[in-house]
Amino acid sequence: MGTHHNSISFNTRGDCDMIDITHAVADTVNGSGLKTGICTVFCTGSTGSVTTIEYEDGLLHDFPAAMERIAPIDAVYDHHLRWHDGNGHSHIRASILGPSLIVPFVNGRLTLGTWQQICFVDFDNKPRSRTLEVVLVGE
Repeated sequence: MGTHHNSISFNTRGDCDMIDITHAVADTVNGSGLKTGICTVFCTGSTGSVTTIEYEDGLLHDFPAAMERIAPIDAVYDHHLRWHDGNGHSHIRASILGPSLIVPFVNGRLTLGTWQQICFVDFDNKPRSRTLEVVLVGE
């Protein structure tokens, strides 16, 4: 068994900005020298999430609309009242979706479906610099 680590850094616009990170993660797997194992992608922050989605215009519109129904921006959050940063909804949304994703890889390739991409979602209410940690375990 072996391991490999890489960090992926980028800037986001916030407000449910969705970034397709599939190629960056695949490049990490390809450059690792490992053939079969698992790839974990983790967001180091409490207002961002990693998931899979069909990264196309319709869903890029539908997903933020669904998040707005689940945790509306204009709802009253105790987090707002305590910290006055206006991003209570961001924390709720990120905790529902989760900070990480595990994808198996076989023969040096991620085992994603045809219409499945790995996506980072920034739920915060302002632009941010983000870093994701990618850790592989395999052989």
